[in-house]
Amino acid sequence: MTAAEVRREPLEFEAWVAEKADALLRFAYVLTGDRHLAEDAVQDALTTACARWGRVSRADDPEAYVKRMVVNAHISWWRRFRRREAPVDDPVRTARPVGDGTADRAEAEAIWELCATLPDKQRAAVVLRFYEELSYAEIAQLLHCAEATARSHVHRALASLKTTLNTEQRTERGTEGAENA
Repeated sequence: MTAAEVRREPLEFEAWVAEKADALLRFAYVLTGDRHLAEDAVQDALTTACARWGRVSRADDPEAYVKRMVVNAHISWWRRFRRREAPVDDPVRTARPVGDGTADRAEAEAIWELCATLPDKQRAAVVLRFYEELSYAEIAQLLHCAEATARSHVHRALASLKTTLNTEQRTERGTEGAENA
């Protein structure tokens, strides 16, 4: 391999990263639910992709290949740290109150909070199915499980979300009824 060929690959990788980094970070955020975990997963995936760029760039879809690396990096994090960390409440947010025209954002945040209550594999399956619009076969491949298991993850997640929403609606109706009495 000549010096020009060696130099071409990193430049090609850098150009690809410049084009795809934001999309990868958004994907990782939706997958992990945490900005820092998303950044770590993308960084791990891009580090590995850089080292293997010759093979990655020849793939049919390099972006899908790297997204799979992001999913794998997050799964590795689950395995390493999930049992060691103790969850704590979110710190008090000091952001300004939500202004007019942010109803959609508030709704999206409420949906994300609901999704964050799901177990990791169910949340990943829902993100891959509805955010990334992947087929069950593609989800199964990314999550290293059978297609039926991928379907089961999505089905159980949706059932759990429906139950939670119904419970919250009944609670709200009960509170409204008590206020009107």
